[in-house]
Amino acid sequence: MVAKPFLTLALGVLALGAPTLHAAPAEDILIIAHRGASGERPEHTLAAYERAIDQGADYIEPDLVVTKDLVLVARHETELSDTTDVASRREFEDRRRTRDIEGRRVTGWFAEDFTLAELRTLRVKEQMPTVRAANTAFNGLYQIPTFAEIVQLVRAKEAETGRTVGLYPELKHPTLLLEQEGIDTVDLLVRELRQFGLDSADAPVFVQIFEVGPLQRLDKLIDVPLILLISSEGGPYDEPTMRWGEIMTPTGLAEVATYADGIGPFMGHVLNADGSATSLVADAHAAGLKVHPWTLRRENVFLPVAARREGGEATIGCYDAVWDALVKAGVDGVFTDNPAELVALAAGDRSAACSR
Repeated sequence: MVAKPFLTLALGVLALGAPTLHAAPAEDILIIAHRGASGERPEHTLAAYERAIDQGADYIEPDLVVTKDLVLVARHETELSDTTDVASRREFEDRRRTRDIEGRRVTGWFAEDFTLAELRTLRVKEQMPTVRAANTAFNGLYQIPTFAEIVQLVRAKEAETGRTVGLYPELKHPTLLLEQEGIDTVDLLVRELRQFGLDSADAPVFVQIFEVGPLQRLDKLIDVPLILLISSEGGPYDEPTMRWGEIMTPTGLAEVATYADGIGPFMGHVLNADGSATSLVADAHAAGLKVHPWTLRRENVFLPVAARREGGEATIGCYDAVWDALVKAGVDGVFTDNPAELVALAAGDRSAACSR
């Protein structure tokens, strides 16, 4: 999911109103660790995933890109310079190039130009050092993990804790990679899920994509629940005539339900400017779809103005107010960089909540 501040929601009257008719109890809402516990460790590292599991997250979310030798690895984007030290590595200067990424010109170093062995020599760094300065203490400590290693970590933690930990992978740019590089990441993911016995309807797995066609393919290949991600604006890359607004109508959602089991919308599609629920959750539920909005973060910069505390963009704001609004809206799960905080709220612990 694209990291951007959630600035359009005014929460002045957020506490008003009862939960929606079909709202799930807070303790039943899935806590999905967005890129791991990425508020406390550099994102998409085994350390971030393990911390999220230890904090009680129901699912961890690895974004998956691919190497030159066709190994699925976890990065938020195929371009590597924002989250690794690749730009300082002189041996890889010649890998720098400019390419079109779904209508954007991007210059940098791309995962699909590196073998796994080459990626192993890189070290991960914090993507947002000005917002999460504490995370920079971990710069240089971690490698890029493979999807297989993430599955192995989850299984080790399940054996240690005795509880089930879900996986919520997102395939990044599958149509673009197929068109430009000839790499079929849908096929690669299916192969790995089958290898690990994670392709059945009862597997603790959701697969999410911002595209329609790849989800339709997956629907014919595996039985795990599928989620159509919905961005703040525009439409799916692989269906240029479609707009997200049309997809979020009752008719559009009924069509989504023919190949997916839920939607992962931008939070601004779920909540109105006054903090009340839009019709999206109710409409999606009427179509038989789950709703897992993204992404609830605790820092001021990512919160609506009325939910911020006095201080700078890195100050911890009133994230609990947004949580309360999402609970009232009836969502089924929430993506968060801060699973510990949401796990506490879901359990009724409001010791860190803003006074209201």
